[in-house]
Amino acid sequence: MSDLDQGSEAETLSARFERGNLFAAPCPSRDVLSHVSSRWGVLVLIGLQTGTYRFSELRRKMGGVSEKMLAQTLQALVRDGFVHRVSHPVVPPFVEYSLTPMGEEVALRVAGLADWIEENLLRVLEAREQADQSS
Repeated sequence: MSDLDQGSEAETLSARFERGNLFAAPCPSRDVLSHVSSRWGVLVLIGLQTGTYRFSELRRKMGGVSEKMLAQTLQALVRDGFVHRVSHPVVPPFVEYSLTPMGEEVALRVAGLADWIEENLLRVLEAREQADQSS
């Protein structure tokens, strides 16, 4: 192998490392993907696009999410740097959540997927019906 080939291979490996590899089991990008693409992660990101919300407001807006699931989802998204959490030390205390600049970026992408699903829902339901009839 020539030095040029080795250089290209090294660049490719480092580029892959920088980008991540979702297909590799130990890749941390899988955790991020699961946080961003989970049902509740998607809804939190889309919900926070319209502003800052208290925990209870966000829970009401999302409908159907338990306190535990919302807390876990928010904790993961805060840790990943997508959601900003501000705790106000007043009586009674309250916490507000909003998107970080990085959260705004990922929310746009997730919202695009959600929009596609909404726009194509009838097609999906028809495909389900056909698959159920074939079974």
